[in-house]
Amino acid sequence: MGLRGPGAKPLKSRGKPEKPLRKTLPWDRKGLSRPERVIVFCEDFKITSGKLAGTKVKLRDWQKDDIHAIYSEDKDGDRPVRTAVLSVGRKNGKTQIAALLALCHLCGSESEPRGEAYACANDRFQAGKIFQEMCALIQGHAELTERLNIIRFRKEIEDLTTGSIFAALSADAATKHGLSPSFIIYDELGQAKKRDLYEAMDTAMGARENPLMLVISTQAADDHAVMSELIDYGLKVQDGIIDDPSFFLSLYTAPDDADPWELETWKLANPALDDFRSLPDVERQALQAQRVPSKESSFRNLILNQRVSAHTRFINKAEWDACNGVVDIENMKGRECYGALDLGATRDLTALVLVFPNEDKTVDVFPIFFMPEYNLSDRSEEDRVPYDLWAKAGHILAIPGATIDPSYVAATIADMAATFDLKALAYDRWRIEDLKRELDAIGCPLELLPHGQGFKDMSPAVDLLERHVADRLLRHRGNPVLQMCSVNAVITRDAAGNRKLDKAKALGRIDGLVSLCMALSLYTRFEGKNELPACLSS
Repeated sequence: MGLRGPGAKPLKSRGKPEKPLRKTLPWDRKGLSRPERVIVFCEDFKITSGKLAGTKVKLRDWQKDDIHAIYSEDKDGDRPVRTAVLSVGRKNGKTQIAALLALCHLCGSESEPRGEAYACANDRFQAGKIFQEMCALIQGHAELTERLNIIRFRKEIEDLTTGSIFAALSADAATKHGLSPSFIIYDELGQAKKRDLYEAMDTAMGARENPLMLVISTQAADDHAVMSELIDYGLKVQDGIIDDPSFFLSLYTAPDDADPWELETWKLANPALDDFRSLPDVERQALQAQRVPSKESSFRNLILNQRVSAHTRFINKAEWDACNGVVDIENMKGRECYGALDLGATRDLTALVLVFPNEDKTVDVFPIFFMPEYNLSDRSEEDRVPYDLWAKAGHILAIPGATIDPSYVAATIADMAATFDLKALAYDRWRIEDLKRELDAIGCPLELLPHGQGFKDMSPAVDLLERHVADRLLRHRGNPVLQMCSVNAVITRDAAGNRKLDKAKALGRIDGLVSLCMALSLYTRFEGKNELPACLSS
């Protein structure tokens, strides 16, 4: 049986409230603007936990600023914002504000007849956190206790007055389609392993006249995550590059070059610091991160709200991004270049990278990636990488069929050799014989040179790449697939300190970076020489 309010008594057995209920609720007062009604609604509740438990909610100025930006109306009386992204460090009251706004859309000033409000999260436990906070808030509010019916085992709340419902959904929920949400909270989208729940809910809002999706999360670790895409889009809206009044971003983050151990840096990502966000707790975590290098990345991501992986990267993201120079491929026809090929397994990513040396010692990079077209979306979901979107954008060449066709790769190499002055191509010996046969069949006379993958041959190549990135001698034009490879790269050392890229320990596919290392090695070994050596390895 459905249970009303936070208690466990059946509806029919509920007694009268201890004191008379208010006939006019504060947010229904005349003269309030739309954002003011939302603020008044939120501040009519009591804090449910922590040192301030039992006291009235008092929104901070930075929280009110966000509410004004999201709920302000245009000259026609409409709310333009349809998607709002609030990104802040952990423990800055995200769950409480999410629960308050969900209640506001369920039964407060933003409610509508038979509305549908949903809280989305990555797993069932996380999905239940906002629901449990809402239940606790209702318990301290007499008027809402009388009108809301809580169904705990389904994590649902029903408004008996308007017929509106709230439900908590997780990414593993069986039913994501067929919904008609008027309001959506997505909690910690930055940690989502898949994007299907977000996309299903985003597209479901079309049936409502005035829907709103609110994403509240710390940043994701990688650029290709859906949370990162939303933040990057929001920054372009803020900068005026994109005109989209339906999108709002509130981002509290510390710059990558800021001192991570300074109080002022912490405040940038934690507006509630030394208020309801514990300063001693941040100090404790910072001290551990300083003493334990493996914890620094996690501190930067979760506390400083930076886009930093929890794993130590081979290449610093800021340094890699600094090499995002313009490369005009059309003007490079006929230019001298050197290439390298890393053949993936029959169903995996294959990378062909060309490097074009310049007189000023800089190097322009032109990567080409191949993947089988069949089940491309499934592999995107499996790897948590948008291969399908990159294929549509032209960053990946989708080969027809379920496997990598070597004739397709060979034809592309031959085309590159005809377009540019391709001096030679370095390759990993694995699975190369099929490609050689295809190149011979189409009469491509390209010089093919094997490149060892062990410490002896890859260590100098890794050093070259690191040096070119650090000295900003590389221009990779921000190719997202190559960027993914740079993010995933992990280095292994032997007893002598030699280094190589380790695919087994990598955080994902690194084929493009392996090819880039080999191409740079090829170019530097031939620099200033008229003849090419027969082999790049012992």
